[in-house]
Amino acid sequence: MNAIDWAVIAAYFIVVTGAGFWYLKRASKNLEAYFLGDKSMNWVALAMSGSVSNFDITGTMWIVSMLVMMGMKSMWIHWMWGCMMGAFCLGYMGKWVRRSNAMTGAEWMVTRFGADKGGRVARTAYAFMAIVTLATFIGYDFQGIGKFGSVYLGWPPHVCAMVIIGLTTFYVLMGGLYSVVITDVIQTIILTLAAIAICAIAYNRLTPELLAQKLPAGWESLKPAWELKVPAGSPAAEYRFFGIFVIAWVLKGLITNAGGPAQLYDFQRFLAARDERDAAKIGAAWSPFMIVRWGMAMGIALLALTAAGEFADPEKAMPSVLRDHVPTGLRGFIIAGLIAAFMSTFSSTVNAGASYIVRDVWQPFFRPQTEERNLVRAGHFATIGIVLVGIAIGFQAKSIAQIWNWLMMALTAGVVMPNFLRWYWWRINGWGYAAGTLGGIALSVIVLRFPNMPDYIVFPSICAVSLLAAVIVSLATPPVDEEILIAFYRKVRPFGAWGDIKAHAGLNAVELREPSESPALAILNVCLGIAAITGCYLFPMYLVGHWHGRAMVCLAVTLGAIGALAKTWYPYLPRPQNPAKGE
Repeated sequence: MNAIDWAVIAAYFIVVTGAGFWYLKRASKNLEAYFLGDKSMNWVALAMSGSVSNFDITGTMWIVSMLVMMGMKSMWIHWMWGCMMGAFCLGYMGKWVRRSNAMTGAEWMVTRFGADKGGRVARTAYAFMAIVTLATFIGYDFQGIGKFGSVYLGWPPHVCAMVIIGLTTFYVLMGGLYSVVITDVIQTIILTLAAIAICAIAYNRLTPELLAQKLPAGWESLKPAWELKVPAGSPAAEYRFFGIFVIAWVLKGLITNAGGPAQLYDFQRFLAARDERDAAKIGAAWSPFMIVRWGMAMGIALLALTAAGEFADPEKAMPSVLRDHVPTGLRGFIIAGLIAAFMSTFSSTVNAGASYIVRDVWQPFFRPQTEERNLVRAGHFATIGIVLVGIAIGFQAKSIAQIWNWLMMALTAGVVMPNFLRWYWWRINGWGYAAGTLGGIALSVIVLRFPNMPDYIVFPSICAVSLLAAVIVSLATPPVDEEILIAFYRKVRPFGAWGDIKAHAGLNAVELREPSESPALAILNVCLGIAAITGCYLFPMYLVGHWHGRAMVCLAVTLGAIGALAKTWYPYLPRPQNPAKGE
């Protein structure tokens, strides 16, 4: 790192911090402005923001480490975090979330279960789950940015993490969701250019002959092996029974996506859309902004395997490659881009976490009649509080993978079934939702005492307990008031097991027969979306690795799926609800 690299990074921090000051007055108007940007932001900006929030530096380091350990087979792992969310949200889930018209995912519980004790306990359970999850995500980010920064600065990882997290928290405090989204747009541009630069460097330095010499046979194959042939004690040894893991990951991803946006800050982006049409379009635009990330991860992994040698800690492969193989000046730009990736994810996590604390805990339980100005001030304190808790979690963790695996396959396993049932089964009530969620969370905490228990046992066990708790408690307690269920069904129009509620809702029969409300068409569009996303993610990865034939097949799949969606999805989007604001 020389003076040019540092100057580029410093310029970036000045720009994003300035954005926080720029939006300070606008964001402080009320809670809707602070947490949802007044529902006035463009759908492209919201899609950019949501996408780049998932383009995090910690996750990218983890993706690279998985590629280094297992090759392209590691792509199956990403189903665990719901990587196909865009397909479900373009198909139907985006408009369902926006129709709910809540401010947070926890407030949505009142729309679904009512404002009585059952609805309130469901809201509180969801808020508790959200706060725990988002605080853990901050600990996960803390681990990643610390490891990344320590390679360049020479400081201890925890010191690096504290400095960068402090700066990021500052601009989130200033501008709320406005500053988060606007800086995310800037960060998307920087990240895209940085990722393309890394892809170009890797493509030029790699050759088919070098790859054939350095990579194990079948490294580029996606075909999952039932059992990995890895030496005992290697980082990949925990994934030895790979076939069972794949089944657990894919099932978890499908159930997660069918239950709503995968990450808790994702929910916020769809609620912030101008209308349900924009929400569906956010789902469609979400994944394309992520394409370059996969090419960049592949380029870094291949450079690590062919030029950098073995890594005792595969999670440090990415910063080491960037330090040793990227020219001066460009290195500063790329590092600024990756710090942007961290900041976008961290800012979204913190803003969403603070919204749950204020809207779903502080306001209903402690200050129901307080002024909007005081609630925004409470949002500032909540932001600082959740950051401090997340840092404490980060200090306790040993690795990125440790936090990530527990988050994805233990903690979220406790909520995927209640989240799924809330959309598709009329009989689940607030008590059942709370029982399933809190029971699953409790079991996930118990699992922490058994760190060597494999995911294919952890995930189904917690899911089964959570599902049974939700169903048994729901059936043992009175159902949600029929008027509330009818109001919810009229507003959201979900499909699934809604029985007499659908008949009693009295919706216009012609409206319900519209193709835009067809479950069959929605599922078809989800499948086409999954094909398009899979192809567009794999295309740059195979291209960077000089596997041109495979790259062209992936591109053809993507283009074919997009062409089909142009006939089956776009013509049936909901009509704009406010044409004056444009599409």
